[in-house]
Amino acid sequence: MTKIMKPGSMNTSRRNVLRGSMLAGAAAMTGAAVMAAPRAPKMNGINAASSKIYRASDQKASASDATPVDLSGYTRVKQELVAPPFAPKHEQVATGGPKIIEVTLETTEKLMVVDEDNGAEIWALTYNGSVPGPLIICHEGDMVEVTIRNPESSMMEHNVDFHASTGALGGGGLTHVYPGEEAVLRWKATKPGCFTYHCAPGGDMIPYHVCHGMNGAVMVLPRDGLKDRDGNALTYDSIAYIGEQDYYLPRDENGDYKTYAVAGDDYADSLEAMRGLVPTHQVFNGAVGALTGENALKAKVGETVLMVHNSCNVDSRPHLIGGHGNYVWETSFTDPALTGVETWFVRGGCAVAAMYTFEQPGVYAYVNHNLIIGVMLGATAHFVVEGEWDNELMEQVVAPRSFET
Repeated sequence: MTKIMKPGSMNTSRRNVLRGSMLAGAAAMTGAAVMAAPRAPKMNGINAASSKIYRASDQKASASDATPVDLSGYTRVKQELVAPPFAPKHEQVATGGPKIIEVTLETTEKLMVVDEDNGAEIWALTYNGSVPGPLIICHEGDMVEVTIRNPESSMMEHNVDFHASTGALGGGGLTHVYPGEEAVLRWKATKPGCFTYHCAPGGDMIPYHVCHGMNGAVMVLPRDGLKDRDGNALTYDSIAYIGEQDYYLPRDENGDYKTYAVAGDDYADSLEAMRGLVPTHQVFNGAVGALTGENALKAKVGETVLMVHNSCNVDSRPHLIGGHGNYVWETSFTDPALTGVETWFVRGGCAVAAMYTFEQPGVYAYVNHNLIIGVMLGATAHFVVEGEWDNELMEQVVAPRSFET
């Protein structure tokens, strides 16, 4: 009989995090997955709200007698992932037949400063050490083969749920790895568009991991590239990959942000803070100012930038101050893009692509246009654009001067 542990009811030492953290992915239940090697679970505690889902998923997987897929027509390509806001090398229009895109995600738990002005910090749970996790790019019809590795030094178990994939729990049950373990998942990209991925190990640890930075995006391009509604090709010069992250940092009785010795020590305090649904910070790419000042995004007049915006947990309303979304794909690349958009919508749990060609030099602020979030909580980025000014588009006719009343 499974013993149900109440989240937050126990001390959060490493031993207890591993035993009772509710990281009850399908792999920790009754059989993991089709052709997955059996192993005994390392924990007894399972969050009651999620256990039925995982049991049902396991039963379906264990009952399957699916035959191995024929991969003879695929070419293997290793994709070198890079840290945000940059994108890996890729083809905008696919050449040749379908490919198996090999990527590696290493779960890294690291102390990150969220806001230097007030000392706010968090033990971030990351893929490859960044918030958001790296952007993965493939084409419709490709296979994405993901190796997920959890270092022995980790305090927690991790997994990954791909919204772009087709299959129970987005592969979350098949990628559930304890410290010192790795797993390999292969899934077919059948739907073109931008999609989020995130850690979803079970129960309260799902929002805990997501709100500690463990999410990223996959872009599945059409094989013949992006097009407008009339079928004309659309190309971009660069990608700006932006991840919007909500943090719920615990405070002490004086209102100061608490600090913790290791990842997981904040578990109970974080659950309490998260239940209020009021983020202390809502930032781009992990921290206040991560994409401003010396870290601002760069472009030139005439360059076309594809802005890929991932928001795993909260809705967002991006706006490029001084520019527009010439083309915006809020849902998928299958549907025609919205055109001439001033502010677009990113649903929580989604990634969105917006394309703009810069026409004027200067500093453009890219913000969540809930301006409380954009200005006060940190969801602001800057594009610094070089080039020649065009007075026909905008001109200061009279500089500020005093006037008589």
